[in-house]
Amino acid sequence: MKCDRRFLMKSTVGIAAVATTKSRLSAAEEGRISAAELDKAAAAPVLKIASLRSPVKIASIDLLRDRNNHFVRTRSTDGAVGICVTNSRAAYLYPILQQLVAPYFIGKDARDLESLIDGVYLYRSNYKLSGLALWCCVAWVEFSVLDLLGKIMNKPVGELLGGVVRRQVPVYVASGNRDTTPEQEVAVLARHIEQTNAKAVKFKVGGRMSNNADSMPGRTEGLIRIVRKKLGDNITIFADANGSYDSRKAIEIGKLMQDYGINMFEEPCPFDHLEETKRVADALSIPISGGEQETSIRRFRWMVQNDAVQVVQPDLHYNGGYIRAIRVARMAAEAGISVIPHMSGGGVGYVDVLHFASCTPNLGDFQEYKGNISQTGSWYDPPLRLRKGAVNVPTGPGLGITEDADILRDAEPM
Repeated sequence: MKCDRRFLMKSTVGIAAVATTKSRLSAAEEGRISAAELDKAAAAPVLKIASLRSPVKIASIDLLRDRNNHFVRTRSTDGAVGICVTNSRAAYLYPILQQLVAPYFIGKDARDLESLIDGVYLYRSNYKLSGLALWCCVAWVEFSVLDLLGKIMNKPVGELLGGVVRRQVPVYVASGNRDTTPEQEVAVLARHIEQTNAKAVKFKVGGRMSNNADSMPGRTEGLIRIVRKKLGDNITIFADANGSYDSRKAIEIGKLMQDYGINMFEEPCPFDHLEETKRVADALSIPISGGEQETSIRRFRWMVQNDAVQVVQPDLHYNGGYIRAIRVARMAAEAGISVIPHMSGGGVGYVDVLHFASCTPNLGDFQEYKGNISQTGSWYDPPLRLRKGAVNVPTGPGLGITEDADILRDAEPM
Protein backbone atom coordinates (compact mmCIF):
# COMPACT_ATOMS: atom_id res chain seq x y z
CA MET A 1 0.00 0.00 0.00
CA LYS A 2 1.35 3.38 -0.97
CA CYS A 3 2.12 6.16 1.47
CA ASP A 4 -0.59 8.82 1.87
CA ARG A 5 1.25 11.43 -0.13
CA ARG A 6 -1.58 13.97 -0.01
CA PHE A 7 -1.13 14.44 3.68
CA LEU A 8 2.67 14.35 3.76
CA MET A 9 2.57 18.07 3.07
CA LYS A 10 0.72 18.48 6.36
CA SER A 11 3.10 16.34 8.37
CA THR A 12 6.10 17.73 10.19
CA VAL A 13 9.30 18.23 8.22
CA GLY A 14 12.32 16.37 7.02
CA ILE A 15 12.87 12.70 6.65
CA ALA A 16 10.15 11.74 9.10
CA ALA A 17 7.55 12.96 6.63
CA VAL A 18 8.69 10.42 4.05
CA ALA A 19 8.14 7.58 6.49
CA THR A 20 4.50 8.45 7.18
CA THR A 21 2.33 5.36 6.77
CA LYS A 22 -0.76 5.58 4.69
CA SER A 23 -3.83 5.21 6.84
CA ARG A 24 -6.54 5.43 4.20
CA LEU A 25 -7.01 5.66 0.48
CA SER A 26 -7.87 9.04 -0.96
CA ALA A 27 -11.23 9.48 -2.61
CA ALA A 28 -9.52 9.58 -5.99
CA GLU A 29 -7.68 6.29 -5.41
CA GLU A 30 -10.89 4.61 -4.27
CA GLY A 31 -12.56 5.70 -7.48
CA ARG A 32 -15.16 7.74 -5.63
CA ILE A 33 -14.38 11.08 -7.29
CA SER A 34 -16.22 11.58 -10.54
CA ALA A 35 -15.59 14.22 -13.16
CA ALA A 36 -19.01 15.65 -12.36
CA GLU A 37 -18.11 16.07 -8.69
CA LEU A 38 -14.88 17.82 -9.56
CA ASP A 39 -16.67 20.05 -12.06
CA LYS A 40 -19.20 20.98 -9.39
CA ALA A 41 -16.43 21.92 -6.96
CA ALA A 42 -14.73 24.06 -9.61
CA ALA A 43 -17.97 25.75 -10.64
CA ALA A 44 -18.88 27.03 -7.17
CA PRO A 45 -18.91 30.84 -7.03
CA VAL A 46 -15.58 32.34 -6.00
CA LEU A 47 -16.10 36.07 -5.52
CA LYS A 48 -17.70 37.46 -2.37
CA ILE A 49 -18.83 40.87 -3.56
CA ALA A 50 -22.59 40.75 -2.97
CA SER A 51 -22.43 43.94 -0.91
CA LEU A 52 -21.28 45.82 -4.01
CA ARG A 53 -24.72 46.75 -5.33
CA SER A 54 -23.97 49.37 -7.98
CA PRO A 55 -22.47 48.49 -11.37
CA VAL A 56 -18.72 49.05 -11.81
CA LYS A 57 -18.34 49.70 -15.52
CA ILE A 58 -14.83 49.25 -16.93
CA ALA A 59 -13.81 52.35 -18.90
CA SER A 60 -10.22 51.55 -19.88
CA ILE A 61 -7.44 49.01 -19.54
CA ASP A 62 -3.91 50.21 -20.22
CA LEU A 63 -0.49 48.58 -20.29
CA LEU A 64 2.34 50.71 -18.93
CA ARG A 65 6.08 50.21 -18.74
CA ASP A 66 8.83 51.51 -16.51
CA ARG A 67 12.17 50.05 -17.59
CA ASN A 68 11.79 46.29 -16.99
CA ASN A 69 8.51 46.51 -15.08
CA HIS A 70 5.12 46.31 -16.77
CA PHE A 71 1.78 47.26 -15.23
CA VAL A 72 -1.86 46.85 -16.18
CA ARG A 73 -4.11 49.70 -15.07
CA THR A 74 -7.90 49.41 -15.12
CA ARG A 75 -10.17 52.42 -14.66
CA SER A 76 -13.90 52.43 -14.03
CA THR A 77 -16.30 55.01 -15.43
CA ASP A 78 -16.65 56.55 -11.97
CA GLY A 79 -12.90 57.02 -11.54
CA ALA A 80 -11.81 53.99 -9.51
CA VAL A 81 -8.38 52.60 -10.47
CA GLY A 82 -6.83 49.17 -10.12
CA ILE A 83 -3.24 48.26 -10.98
CA CYS A 84 -1.16 45.10 -11.07
CA VAL A 85 2.40 44.19 -11.86
CA THR A 86 2.74 41.65 -14.67
CA ASN A 87 5.47 39.07 -15.06
CA SER A 88 8.26 39.63 -17.58
CA ARG A 89 6.34 38.02 -20.45
CA ALA A 90 4.36 41.20 -21.01
CA ALA A 91 7.37 42.48 -22.95
CA TYR A 92 6.35 40.29 -25.90
CA LEU A 93 2.75 39.25 -25.15
CA TYR A 94 1.38 42.78 -25.06
CA PRO A 95 -0.21 42.64 -28.57
CA ILE A 96 -2.48 39.81 -27.39
CA LEU A 97 -3.39 41.79 -24.29
CA GLN A 98 -4.12 44.97 -26.20
CA GLN A 99 -5.88 43.48 -29.23
CA LEU A 100 -7.60 40.32 -28.02
CA VAL A 101 -8.12 40.51 -24.26
CA ALA A 102 -8.50 44.05 -22.95
CA PRO A 103 -11.14 45.14 -25.52
CA TYR A 104 -13.51 42.39 -24.37
CA PHE A 105 -13.66 43.83 -20.85
CA ILE A 106 -14.29 47.46 -21.84
CA GLY A 107 -17.83 48.54 -20.96
CA LYS A 108 -18.48 45.39 -18.92
CA ASP A 109 -19.48 45.33 -15.24
CA ALA A 110 -16.46 44.38 -13.14
CA ARG A 111 -18.77 42.61 -10.70
CA ASP A 112 -19.26 39.96 -13.42
CA LEU A 113 -15.55 39.12 -13.40
CA GLU A 114 -16.06 35.35 -13.00
CA SER A 115 -18.20 35.07 -16.13
CA LEU A 116 -15.97 37.52 -17.99
CA ILE A 117 -12.94 35.29 -17.38
CA ASP A 118 -14.83 32.52 -19.18
CA GLY A 119 -16.29 34.76 -21.88
CA VAL A 120 -12.97 36.18 -23.06
CA TYR A 121 -11.98 32.64 -24.06
CA LEU A 122 -14.51 32.80 -26.92
CA TYR A 123 -14.04 36.47 -27.83
CA ARG A 124 -12.54 36.78 -31.33
CA SER A 125 -11.89 33.00 -31.25
CA ASN A 126 -9.31 33.38 -28.46
CA TYR A 127 -9.70 29.66 -27.77
CA LYS A 128 -7.50 29.12 -30.83
CA LEU A 129 -4.66 30.74 -28.85
CA SER A 130 -5.32 28.80 -25.67
CA GLY A 131 -2.15 28.45 -23.65
CA LEU A 132 0.25 30.51 -21.59
CA ALA A 133 0.27 33.40 -24.08
CA LEU A 134 -3.49 33.97 -23.77
CA TRP A 135 -4.02 33.21 -20.11
CA CYS A 136 -1.17 35.40 -18.87
CA CYS A 137 -2.92 38.36 -20.48
CA VAL A 138 -6.25 37.37 -18.94
CA ALA A 139 -4.57 37.03 -15.53
CA TRP A 140 -3.15 40.55 -15.66
CA VAL A 141 -6.53 42.03 -16.46
CA GLU A 142 -8.11 39.97 -13.68
CA PHE A 143 -5.47 41.10 -11.16
CA SER A 144 -6.05 44.75 -11.96
CA VAL A 145 -9.85 44.39 -11.84
CA LEU A 146 -9.62 42.64 -8.48
CA ASP A 147 -7.41 45.45 -7.24
CA LEU A 148 -10.03 47.95 -8.41
CA LEU A 149 -12.87 46.06 -6.70
CA GLY A 150 -10.85 45.65 -3.52
CA LYS A 151 -10.20 49.36 -3.35
CA ILE A 152 -13.87 50.16 -3.88
CA MET A 153 -14.86 47.72 -1.12
CA ASN A 154 -11.85 48.59 1.08
CA LYS A 155 -10.95 44.91 1.37
CA PRO A 156 -7.85 42.87 0.47
CA VAL A 157 -8.08 40.51 -2.49
CA GLY A 158 -8.23 37.47 -0.20
CA GLU A 159 -11.52 38.66 1.28
CA LEU A 160 -12.99 39.03 -2.22
CA LEU A 161 -11.84 35.52 -3.16
CA GLY A 162 -13.65 33.67 -0.41
CA GLY A 163 -12.21 35.00 2.83
CA VAL A 164 -8.81 35.27 4.48
CA VAL A 165 -7.79 32.16 6.43
CA ARG A 166 -4.11 33.03 7.11
CA ARG A 167 -2.00 36.17 7.34
CA GLN A 168 1.47 34.61 7.56
CA VAL A 169 2.78 32.31 4.84
CA PRO A 170 5.80 30.02 5.40
CA VAL A 171 7.97 29.91 2.29
CA TYR A 172 10.51 27.66 0.66
CA VAL A 173 13.59 29.10 -1.02
CA ALA A 174 14.45 27.77 -4.44
CA SER A 175 17.71 27.49 -6.29
CA GLY A 176 17.43 27.58 -10.06
CA ASN A 177 20.95 26.24 -10.55
CA ARG A 178 21.86 23.37 -12.81
CA ASP A 179 25.48 24.39 -13.32
CA THR A 180 26.70 23.67 -9.78
CA THR A 181 28.33 20.53 -8.44
CA PRO A 182 26.44 18.70 -5.69
CA GLU A 183 28.72 20.17 -3.04
CA GLN A 184 28.36 23.70 -4.44
CA GLU A 185 24.60 23.38 -4.63
CA VAL A 186 24.25 22.22 -1.04
CA ALA A 187 26.31 25.24 0.02
CA VAL A 188 23.94 27.51 -1.95
CA LEU A 189 20.91 25.96 -0.25
CA ALA A 190 22.52 26.29 3.17
CA ARG A 191 23.12 30.00 2.55
CA HIS A 192 19.47 30.47 1.54
CA ILE A 193 18.39 28.85 4.80
CA GLU A 194 20.77 31.00 6.83
CA GLN A 195 19.61 34.21 5.15
CA THR A 196 15.86 33.55 5.42
CA ASN A 197 15.41 31.06 8.28
CA ALA A 198 13.21 29.13 5.85
CA LYS A 199 12.37 25.58 6.83
CA ALA A 200 12.13 24.30 3.25
CA VAL A 201 14.20 24.41 0.06
CA LYS A 202 13.98 23.28 -3.53
CA PHE A 203 16.75 22.32 -5.94
CA LYS A 204 16.90 21.31 -9.59
CA VAL A 205 17.57 17.83 -10.94
CA GLY A 206 17.99 16.62 -14.50
CA GLY A 207 18.60 18.92 -17.44
CA ARG A 208 15.16 20.57 -18.05
CA MET A 209 13.03 18.86 -20.73
CA SER A 210 16.22 16.96 -21.56
CA ASN A 211 15.10 13.43 -22.47
CA ASN A 212 16.86 11.86 -19.45
CA ALA A 213 20.11 13.81 -19.81
CA ASP A 214 21.59 15.36 -16.67
CA SER A 215 22.95 18.90 -16.65
CA MET A 216 26.34 17.39 -15.86
CA PRO A 217 27.25 13.72 -15.45
CA GLY A 218 26.22 12.33 -12.07
CA ARG A 219 25.06 15.67 -10.64
CA THR A 220 21.49 14.61 -9.84
CA GLU A 221 22.34 11.35 -8.09
CA GLY A 222 25.25 12.95 -6.23
CA LEU A 223 23.11 15.81 -4.97
CA ILE A 224 20.26 13.57 -3.86
CA ARG A 225 22.68 11.43 -1.86
CA ILE A 226 24.17 14.29 0.17
CA VAL A 227 21.54 17.00 0.53
CA ARG A 228 19.60 15.50 3.44
CA LYS A 229 22.75 14.69 5.39
CA LYS A 230 24.14 18.20 4.86
CA LEU A 231 20.95 20.15 5.59
CA GLY A 232 19.65 17.97 8.42
CA ASP A 233 16.35 16.37 9.27
CA ASN A 234 14.52 19.58 10.19
CA ILE A 235 14.41 20.93 6.63
CA THR A 236 11.75 19.99 4.08
CA ILE A 237 13.39 19.30 0.72
CA PHE A 238 11.78 19.46 -2.71
CA ALA A 239 13.37 18.47 -6.02
CA ASP A 240 12.26 19.81 -9.40
CA ALA A 241 13.01 18.01 -12.67
CA ASN A 242 11.29 20.46 -15.06
CA GLY A 243 10.16 17.55 -17.23
CA SER A 244 13.61 16.00 -17.60
CA TYR A 245 12.66 12.31 -17.65
CA ASP A 246 10.57 9.62 -19.22
CA SER A 247 8.65 7.52 -16.72
CA ARG A 248 11.29 4.79 -16.49
CA LYS A 249 14.09 7.19 -15.58
CA ALA A 250 11.83 9.29 -13.35
CA ILE A 251 10.91 6.21 -11.32
CA GLU A 252 14.59 5.36 -10.95
CA ILE A 253 15.40 8.89 -9.74
CA GLY A 254 12.28 8.98 -7.56
CA LYS A 255 13.23 5.78 -5.75
CA LEU A 256 16.62 7.29 -4.99
CA MET A 257 14.83 10.35 -3.60
CA GLN A 258 12.74 8.11 -1.37
CA ASP A 259 15.85 6.39 -0.07
CA TYR A 260 17.50 9.71 0.80
CA GLY A 261 14.57 11.56 2.36
CA ILE A 262 13.45 14.00 -0.34
CA ASN A 263 9.92 15.20 0.41
CA MET A 264 8.46 16.02 -3.02
CA PHE A 265 9.30 15.32 -6.67
CA GLU A 266 8.13 18.12 -8.98
CA GLU A 267 7.34 17.67 -12.68
CA PRO A 268 9.30 14.47 -13.30
CA CYS A 269 8.08 14.12 -16.90
CA PRO A 270 7.31 16.70 -19.59
CA PHE A 271 4.29 18.70 -18.44
CA ASP A 272 1.95 17.42 -21.17
CA HIS A 273 2.93 13.76 -20.74
CA LEU A 274 0.12 13.14 -18.28
CA GLU A 275 0.03 9.37 -18.55
CA GLU A 276 3.81 9.19 -18.04
CA THR A 277 3.50 11.32 -14.92
CA LYS A 278 0.77 9.05 -13.59
CA ARG A 279 3.02 6.01 -14.09
CA VAL A 280 5.64 7.71 -11.93
CA ALA A 281 3.08 8.57 -9.25
CA ASP A 282 1.76 5.02 -9.21
CA ALA A 283 5.25 3.60 -8.75
CA LEU A 284 6.44 5.88 -5.94
CA SER A 285 5.43 6.78 -2.41
CA ILE A 286 6.99 10.25 -2.58
CA PRO A 287 4.42 12.92 -3.53
CA ILE A 288 4.51 13.99 -7.18
CA SER A 289 3.66 17.60 -7.98
CA GLY A 290 2.90 19.28 -11.26
CA GLY A 291 0.80 21.70 -13.25
CA GLU A 292 2.94 24.83 -13.50
CA GLN A 293 2.63 24.93 -17.31
CA GLU A 294 -0.99 23.78 -17.40
CA THR A 295 -3.67 26.09 -18.78
CA SER A 296 -6.59 23.65 -19.08
CA ILE A 297 -9.02 23.19 -16.20
CA ARG A 298 -10.07 19.89 -17.74
CA ARG A 299 -6.51 18.57 -17.79
CA PHE A 300 -6.14 19.61 -14.16
CA ARG A 301 -9.34 17.66 -13.54
CA TRP A 302 -7.80 14.61 -15.20
CA MET A 303 -4.67 14.86 -13.05
CA VAL A 304 -6.73 15.10 -9.87
CA GLN A 305 -9.26 12.41 -10.77
CA ASN A 306 -6.57 9.97 -11.89
CA ASP A 307 -4.18 10.60 -8.99
CA ALA A 308 -1.45 11.62 -11.44
CA VAL A 309 -0.19 14.27 -9.01
CA GLN A 310 -0.56 14.58 -5.27
CA VAL A 311 0.14 18.31 -5.17
CA VAL A 312 -1.30 20.60 -7.85
CA GLN A 313 0.73 23.64 -8.91
CA PRO A 314 -1.21 26.10 -11.05
CA ASP A 315 0.72 29.25 -11.91
CA LEU A 316 -1.33 32.33 -11.12
CA HIS A 317 -0.19 34.06 -14.33
CA TYR A 318 0.12 31.14 -16.75
CA ASN A 319 -3.24 29.61 -15.78
CA GLY A 320 -5.24 32.81 -16.07
CA GLY A 321 -5.44 34.36 -12.61
CA TYR A 322 -6.78 33.80 -9.12
CA ILE A 323 -10.28 32.67 -10.04
CA ARG A 324 -9.10 29.84 -12.30
CA ALA A 325 -6.41 28.81 -9.80
CA ILE A 326 -9.03 28.66 -7.04
CA ARG A 327 -11.17 26.42 -9.26
CA VAL A 328 -8.19 24.05 -9.52
CA ALA A 329 -7.59 24.24 -5.78
CA ARG A 330 -11.23 23.35 -5.07
CA MET A 331 -11.03 20.28 -7.28
CA ALA A 332 -7.89 19.27 -5.42
CA ALA A 333 -9.62 19.80 -2.08
CA GLU A 334 -12.48 17.57 -3.20
CA ALA A 335 -9.93 14.78 -3.68
CA GLY A 336 -8.10 15.56 -0.44
CA ILE A 337 -4.88 16.88 -1.95
CA SER A 338 -2.87 20.07 -1.51
CA VAL A 339 -2.05 23.01 -3.75
CA ILE A 340 1.26 24.85 -3.95
CA PRO A 341 1.06 27.42 -6.74
CA HIS A 342 4.01 27.82 -9.04
CA MET A 343 5.53 31.29 -9.10
CA SER A 344 6.53 32.56 -12.53
CA GLY A 345 9.55 34.80 -12.39
CA GLY A 346 10.77 37.24 -9.79
CA GLY A 347 9.53 40.78 -9.21
CA VAL A 348 6.37 40.70 -7.08
CA GLY A 349 5.20 37.24 -8.11
CA TYR A 350 5.72 36.18 -4.50
CA VAL A 351 3.02 38.68 -3.48
CA ASP A 352 0.56 37.12 -5.92
CA VAL A 353 1.27 33.81 -4.18
CA LEU A 354 0.74 35.42 -0.75
CA HIS A 355 -2.74 36.60 -1.68
CA PHE A 356 -3.66 33.18 -3.07
CA ALA A 357 -2.27 31.50 0.05
CA SER A 358 -4.27 33.83 2.27
CA CYS A 359 -7.61 32.44 1.07
CA THR A 360 -6.89 28.82 0.08
CA PRO A 361 -7.71 26.26 2.79
CA ASN A 362 -5.96 23.23 1.25
CA LEU A 363 -2.59 24.90 0.94
CA GLY A 364 0.70 23.02 1.22
CA ASP A 365 2.95 23.87 4.14
CA PHE A 366 5.43 26.00 2.19
CA GLN A 367 5.01 28.40 -0.73
CA GLU A 368 7.56 29.49 -3.28
CA TYR A 369 9.56 32.66 -2.66
CA LYS A 370 11.53 34.27 -5.44
CA GLY A 371 12.04 37.99 -5.50
CA ASN A 372 13.64 40.84 -3.62
CA ILE A 373 11.53 41.82 -0.66
CA SER A 374 13.99 44.56 0.30
CA GLN A 375 13.13 46.34 -2.96
CA THR A 376 9.41 45.64 -3.36
CA GLY A 377 8.17 44.96 0.18
CA SER A 378 7.79 48.65 0.94
CA TRP A 379 5.20 49.03 -1.82
CA TYR A 380 2.61 47.20 0.28
CA ASP A 381 0.43 47.81 3.30
CA PRO A 382 1.75 46.83 5.76
CA PRO A 383 5.35 46.59 4.47
CA LEU A 384 6.29 43.00 3.71
CA ARG A 385 8.86 41.27 5.88
CA LEU A 386 10.49 37.86 5.61
CA ARG A 387 10.91 36.74 9.19
CA LYS A 388 11.56 33.28 10.56
CA GLY A 389 10.90 31.80 7.14
CA ALA A 390 7.47 33.39 6.65
CA VAL A 391 6.10 36.47 4.88
CA ASN A 392 3.12 38.54 6.02
CA VAL A 393 0.18 38.93 3.64
CA PRO A 394 -0.72 42.49 2.55
CA THR A 395 -3.87 43.67 4.30
CA GLY A 396 -4.44 46.89 2.36
CA PRO A 397 -7.32 47.20 -0.13
CA GLY A 398 -7.06 45.15 -3.31
CA LEU A 399 -3.56 43.86 -3.94
CA GLY A 400 -2.32 46.09 -1.13
CA ILE A 401 -0.04 48.46 -3.06
CA THR A 402 -0.02 51.74 -1.13
CA GLU A 403 -0.88 55.03 -2.79
CA ASP A 404 2.41 56.59 -1.72
CA ALA A 405 4.39 53.75 -3.35
CA ASP A 406 4.05 55.73 -6.59
CA ILE A 407 5.20 52.76 -8.66
CA LEU A 408 3.70 54.27 -11.82
CA ARG A 409 5.55 57.58 -11.47
CA ASP A 410 7.86 56.96 -14.42
CA ALA A 411 5.68 54.44 -16.28
CA GLU A 412 4.58 55.24 -19.79
CA PRO A 413 1.82 53.70 -21.95
CA MET A 414 2.83 51.02 -24.44
